[in-house]
Amino acid sequence: MNYEDRKIVAILSTSVEPSIALNVIGHLAISIEKYSDKDIMSKKIIKDKSGIEHLWISKFPFIITKVKPGKLRIAIDKAKNNPNLLVVDYPKDMLDTRTDEELVNSINNKENEKYEYKGERMICMNLL
Repeated sequence: MNYEDRKIVAILSTSVEPSIALNVIGHLAISIEKYSDKDIMSKKIIKDKSGIEHLWISKFPFIITKVKPGKLRIAIDKAKNNPNLLVVDYPKDMLDTRTDEELVNSINNKENEKYEYKGERMICMNLL
């Protein structure tokens, strides 16, 4: 597979603070790796000339871009309707809850239209 055949894209709202953006990207990167096919990663370990091991990272580009908050919902909905994309989103509820149980309860009790897309959400897409 050619290096440019696939990309990972993160879309952030322009209103996201840098400290929150880094937190969101970290959480989503873990989820993307877990749920994508295993072809996203290269070798697990690379040894340098000294014999020291280095963990490898994604072999595909990771592009981070921003959109205005009102366009984020459109991007998320469009991506989720594309069967060729793996989409991971990060609802504001992730920032407002403390435990996994609280998060699950919050998400279970909210309609999709009620999610806040004002910068507390991000999506990562892995082209399949």
